Amino acid sequence: MLNPTIRRRARERALQFLFGLDFTFYEWREVLEDFWALNPSGKGVRQYARTLIAGVKERQDELDAAIEEALDNWALSRVGRVERNVLRIALFEMRHVEDVPQAAAINEAVEVAKLYGSDEAPRFVNGVLDRLKEEEPRRARS
Repeated sequence: MLNPTIRRRARERALQFLFGLDFTFYEWREVLEDFWALNPSGKGVRQYARTLIAGVKERQDELDAAIEEALDNWALSRVGRVERNVLRIALFEMRHVEDVPQAAAINEAVEVAKLYGSDEAPRFVNGVLDRLKEEEPRRARS
């Protein structure tokens, strides 16, 4: 199990990478090493951030559809890039990372939103993720 500090930093790095990718539309696998060259990080941070980035990119349509369904009278395209990527990362963790409890994924998303998002971002992220929380215990998924 990874240290919570490493996971927090990995979430931040994943957010930074995904945010930048929203502006470039590069193939993520082709530019990830360039990102690490410009943003040096420890091995644990890089490994977990890559897990998050790969998971979000490989399941982006599924994640976006779920997020959009949870939005009240709001299109995902209208959600800020920071908030949208925070939601994607957290929902990926909530649904696909076995050793991250849903409550922890939500709390971490709110904390990252406080650092990188707008003033309203933490409350918005918390509300959307709360609607996406699954009532039954997580089953093994891939």
